[in-house]
Amino acid sequence: MPHSYVTRLECSVCNKTYAAGNAWNLCECGSPLLVRYDLDAVREAWNRNDLAASPNSMWRYSPVLPVTDAANIVTLGEGMTPVLPAKRTGARIGAADLLIKDEGLNPTGSFKARGLSCAVSMCVELGLNRLAIPSAGNAASALAAYAAAAGIEANIFMPQDVPQSNFIECKAYGAKVTLVDGLISDCGRIVGERKAAEGWFEISTLKEPYRIEGKKTMGYEIAEQLGWELPDAIFYPTGGGVGMIGMWKAFAEMEAMGWIGPKRPKMIAVQAEGCQPVVRAFQTGELVSRFWDGASTVASGLRVPKPLGDRLTLQAVRESGGTAIAVSDEALVDAGIRLSEEEGMFAAPEGAACIAAAERLIQEGFLKSSEKIVIYNTGSGLKYLEAYSTRFPRSAPGETDKLGGLIIPR
Repeated sequence: MPHSYVTRLECSVCNKTYAAGNAWNLCECGSPLLVRYDLDAVREAWNRNDLAASPNSMWRYSPVLPVTDAANIVTLGEGMTPVLPAKRTGARIGAADLLIKDEGLNPTGSFKARGLSCAVSMCVELGLNRLAIPSAGNAASALAAYAAAAGIEANIFMPQDVPQSNFIECKAYGAKVTLVDGLISDCGRIVGERKAAEGWFEISTLKEPYRIEGKKTMGYEIAEQLGWELPDAIFYPTGGGVGMIGMWKAFAEMEAMGWIGPKRPKMIAVQAEGCQPVVRAFQTGELVSRFWDGASTVASGLRVPKPLGDRLTLQAVRESGGTAIAVSDEALVDAGIRLSEEEGMFAAPEGAACIAAAERLIQEGFLKSSEKIVIYNTGSGLKYLEAYSTRFPRSAPGETDKLGGLIIPR
């Protein structure tokens, strides 16, 4: 354990193949590469009953992950996050069977731990020890943590208005942090311009093939946790879109291995009104998105004006009979607060956006109230205190605050 069944890397657009076991970024056509496995061999050697004796982390699925030597795995216990019923919230929005998969309970407080655990493990296996990433926040935190665990160098570029928690985390883990006056797209441009001279291996979203492999384990887990019967709909907050792309890949792999049947959930991409390139592309019938000018939202993970994986995200949405929807910052913050009050779950604004989106799609009749709905909360609300703080201002001593609590002077 593990034994690799990787056969090749394959371009997601032109299908050109590349040899496994080498350090690759994008295909020569500029498109993302996907890891392909000998799924017939996996099916012969491994079945879902074997999971009972597997690690309680995403590495329980190691036969369909790319690491060949277990000594190279860099893990902090990521994965196997709970799927929790949201009965009060479901009753309020008209969803009789509403579940939330809480990725905020991963190491570093977000789903990014999955992708960076796999990517850093592969960097260790390939002998890469100087890494660079542009990030809206949580991917930076995850890279910093896993690079620290691996004893290798992390170079991080984040917008200067990134949540304070992400900045402090990265510095605490010993990463080299640069704050950029701009968006994640500006951070990515800087990494691209400097990586050759600096000797960095770039692990931007989908610019290397292994983060998606860690993220796809969310698809394996939801199938396992629901008894190998996929839900009717999955709501996924879509910035870079890698989680949705990864889950769609996982479902195809599981069907090929005989673990699930052909049923697929409607894949619903959720964005913020202030940055909705995928929603616009879906509505206009485009295969890829166009750059979203003036991107702005308190949900920093959704502030991605031109995701590299837009083509793959839109394919998953359309092939599944799903949709793409944008919600306002006000609606997503309100949804996050109400979810906390009703369920005791403090969700990231990105996850909260999915609650607001689900309510709208049920009201509009796109989803039936009887359908099983899974919402992915991709991070902990504790990482977004700035986004929520405007709703809970502190009052001066002796005054009654807006929530009705008296501040008692000493």
